[in-house]
Amino acid sequence: MRRQALAIAALVLAAPVTAKDTASLRPADEARMAALDAHFGAAMRQALAGGAPQDIAVLAQAMAGSAGPVTGLAGEWRCRTLKLGEISPLVVYGNFDCRITEAGPGRWEMQKLTGSQHTEGAIVAGPEGTLTYYGVGYVEGGPAVDYSALPPDDQTAVEPGQTVAQPGIVEQVSETHTRVLFPDPILESRFDILYLTR
Repeated sequence: MRRQALAIAALVLAAPVTAKDTASLRPADEARMAALDAHFGAAMRQALAGGAPQDIAVLAQAMAGSAGPVTGLAGEWRCRTLKLGEISPLVVYGNFDCRITEAGPGRWEMQKLTGSQHTEGAIVAGPEGTLTYYGVGYVEGGPAVDYSALPPDDQTAVEPGQTVAQPGIVEQVSETHTRVLFPDPILESRFDILYLTR
């Protein structure tokens, strides 16, 4: 367990996460995106201290590798959600179906298609190759609105579907390994990771 924790810590230091593209964020989301690293560190500490060994192994896989250039991002993906901190130290869900489609130069649309919790929104290329996800999370019956139509200064869920803002940073490690990092989610956890593989 200690060796695995040290390996994860080395990965984190080798590939720091950053939130640079905040120009189009709602005011209500700017602070949590600006504090992405702080949320990540606090959540990782809780996950490594109290997570089950098999879940920590999945976390290590999800965070392995540095973000590289965007190549072949569009297509069908398997995706699983990892929830770190607050209610539970670490919860790892099984694989579901996600789809990313091209929507123009430097822009893609992403959807989590199966499971009881969904996300959908736009991935937008920003300065220095950063990819920001402007999305909403919701349960069956949603989404009520897309990201741009949410109230600008309110984090209250919108009905139907308990629709909430879900901005994040997208890091494509390879054509078969991508992750989306969600700092300070509105519901349930301190930090979420959507781990995409194919």
